[in-house]
Amino acid sequence: MQRKNGQKKSDKKIALLICLILVLLYGGSVLSDYRGSSKGEPCEVTISEGSGTIQVAEALQEQGIIKKPFWFRVFSKLGGHDGDYQPGTFSLQTKTGYPELFKTLTQMPLSHFVTLTIPEGYELRQIADALEEAGLIDRARFYDAVENGNFDYDFLRDVPRRENRLEGYLFPDTYQFMRGESEETIIDKMLSRFDEIYSEEYKNRAKELGMTDDELITLASIVEREAQGDADRTLVAGVFHNRLKSVQYPYLESCATVQYILKERKAVLSVADTKINSPYNTYQNPGLPQGPIASPGKEAIEAALYPEETEYLFFVLDSSGKHRFAKTFEEHRVNMGK
Repeated sequence: MQRKNGQKKSDKKIALLICLILVLLYGGSVLSDYRGSSKGEPCEVTISEGSGTIQVAEALQEQGIIKKPFWFRVFSKLGGHDGDYQPGTFSLQTKTGYPELFKTLTQMPLSHFVTLTIPEGYELRQIADALEEAGLIDRARFYDAVENGNFDYDFLRDVPRRENRLEGYLFPDTYQFMRGESEETIIDKMLSRFDEIYSEEYKNRAKELGMTDDELITLASIVEREAQGDADRTLVAGVFHNRLKSVQYPYLESCATVQYILKERKAVLSVADTKINSPYNTYQNPGLPQGPIASPGKEAIEAALYPEETEYLFFVLDSSGKHRFAKTFEEHRVNMGK
């Protein structure tokens, strides 16, 4: 089989060489068209769905990109490019050479891709909003894939069946999504990115902490939502770790978990809000909530894995928007007035 493939490549090279000789005999204008020039002008060419080499050559000629459509077709045939041309609008230059045209026109154009950034701390519903707004998903199909899709990743095997089961695992990053690809493919790309980030080192460290991967990501999601960035991320993580080990203060009392229930990021929670009956309410239930409340970034995951060791059990935002930390409730009450 390897010999046959090698023979085919050799035959193509010979055919191209013969063709170039014929071109030289035919005239320098053909060779000039083949080579192209760096002095062209920017232009765009649109290749319609189902276009063959003839239609592609005609479109290129109409835009002044090539002058010899017949020879473009000859070289396309000899180079094995027939049938590989992609539909879409391509940004090119007039006088572009054939080799560059073959390379560009047989790849999906940038107009078929959407670059989208999913910020750290986005909830699944917000990710769905962003994808829908970009015209990439049907919302109903997206949620059906989230709940029922078959995604083969080790980190998902121990995730229990629950509403929004992939919450926390669609990794926040900048992606290039292709228009028309399925909701399952989009989700899989984001899960694959999580799989790249969540390394064996992280898994082993979670075990050292006595936590499952799902528990660790749940904690990281709370840290992501509560911390004020790099300034105090590991300190916030340390407070929650201390709460998880505390007999006196076993409730995390995270406002972010209640905001997740409300589907609203209220600046100030009411007493009634903190009394909502939900497995995500960390004012009513000790320990971690049922699952992640958002997609944590790498820094939040690392903070949950490697928290700063302190005796802090409380933190609160002061009037300047910074967290004040306290070891005792008495200190915390003082901080609450600042």
